Amino acid sequence: MRHYENLVIVKPTLTAEEIQASVAAIEEVITSNGGEIATTNTMGMRKLAYPIEKNERGHFHVIYYSAEPSVITEIERRFRLNEELLRFVTIKYDTNREITAWNELVKKAQKKAETSKVEEPKAEEAPKAEEAPATETPATETPAQTTATAE
Repeated sequence: MRHYENLVIVKPTLTAEEIQASVAAIEEVITSNGGEIATTNTMGMRKLAYPIEKNERGHFHVIYYSAEPSVITEIERRFRLNEELLRFVTIKYDTNREITAWNELVKKAQKKAETSKVEEPKAEEAPKAEEAPATETPATETPAQTTATAE
């Protein structure tokens, strides 16, 4: 089995649930064709270098996996049929030096995923603390209201 990396750009008009479903479908295509996913790296919404189908932004996802070379044509065919994808690129890691680099990228992506899972509960708690003072503050008059009362 060879090592591969797929960078996939998903349309920005999709909701968070639709994006997760699209990435899950991409992963299912890889695993159903005999690939073994090492890790995924969600890079989030980013600006594109040039507009693609009138979209200037896209959700970037990187998938690191191992698969047989004969499977790649089927995976790419299914990617082309998926209308939710703006672009994709498949990178093959062939030499020993490239495989070592692939292993390092997988470790970095796994470490990033672990740290983001730890930080998510803290991020959810912070808005709750900010929401409480915002509801307790009294409403201030707008300039239109002050001019109306002055007359």
